[in-house]
Amino acid sequence: METFTYKEIMQQPAMWLQEYEQLKHDKAAIVAFLNRYLTSETEVVLTGAGTSAFIGDSLAPVLRQGRMKNCRAVATTDLVTHTAAYLDQNTPLLLISFARSGNSPESVATVNKVNAYCKHVAHIFITCNENGELAKMAGKENILSVLLPKETNDKSLAMTSSFSTMWIACVMLSHIDEIERQEAMVRATAENAQYILDNCQDAIREIAGRGFERGIFLGSGPMKGIAEECHLKLQELTDGAVVCKFDSFLGFRHGPKAVVNSKSVVIYLTTDDEDVQRYERDLIRQVDGNNKLVAQIAVCQGKKAETGVNYDLTIVMPNGKAQTGLYGYLPYVLVGQLLGINTSISHGLNPDTPSVSGNISRVVEGVTIY
Repeated sequence: METFTYKEIMQQPAMWLQEYEQLKHDKAAIVAFLNRYLTSETEVVLTGAGTSAFIGDSLAPVLRQGRMKNCRAVATTDLVTHTAAYLDQNTPLLLISFARSGNSPESVATVNKVNAYCKHVAHIFITCNENGELAKMAGKENILSVLLPKETNDKSLAMTSSFSTMWIACVMLSHIDEIERQEAMVRATAENAQYILDNCQDAIREIAGRGFERGIFLGSGPMKGIAEECHLKLQELTDGAVVCKFDSFLGFRHGPKAVVNSKSVVIYLTTDDEDVQRYERDLIRQVDGNNKLVAQIAVCQGKKAETGVNYDLTIVMPNGKAQTGLYGYLPYVLVGQLLGINTSISHGLNPDTPSVSGNISRVVEGVTIY
């Protein structure tokens, strides 16, 4: 089935490289803005709603190694209702807003509420829609607007290339001073993504057709945020027919593991950090030994998966952490996207508009801002 969703998944490596070239071109203006508004006293808050919030959840641990060390993620859906609970009005703030359309009610409301509450605030808008309400708010001295390639303004319900290109753009912004030296890592990351797209779709399609009812994504550190995004992709693209969970490998033991049953697919998003691998291996062996599952998928970069486990699919991306650096977490999200679109099709749904129930829409509806 030729859909917008499939096209948007497939275009991602090209979009990442295109965004790299744009940010490299804009380096001087970006550096000048950050030099003015990002000091050692500035708190950086990553915000968005839904998938856009998950960008922040995954990025917060990653950005601590760049210009934006003092950062944390808070969803717009929390900031709108509890601004004072999350922000100190006297602390200088750089609010980074992620938005595909820029038309979500919470996106605009958060900017307005933060402007009214905080005494010293600057904004970076990372958005895919030059005509969105958020983009229209740009133009002021304390706002840096980062517009992504127009193709990333995904036409499908599910955010795919918008998520990944906003994610990688923010990492590049945090390392803008050395953007030229980031090119090799960005290209190696795009190569890993292309490897998944070129080599893994048939196997993922076969697993998607097995009729499973639960999908569980596990990841450590920044990969937990990627697992969070993957779980939403599979759940929303199947209109909730597949109920999904996500967690860290260690956290999964503390109660959530009860969700595993014989109708589950478990996807392990593993790291190439040897210290972390020990914890991941222990949990994988335990799940494998104690459960009869529909399928187990292991995703790795630059290393082989744990031996002696009954994996139905092992994906080993060619470039490891040494080649991809902080960008290497990103291609893992493609596994959730591909599993989501193929399971959607196996359920007889149109991935572009999977919500037969009408419970979800491309831009959230029914939100009244008070």
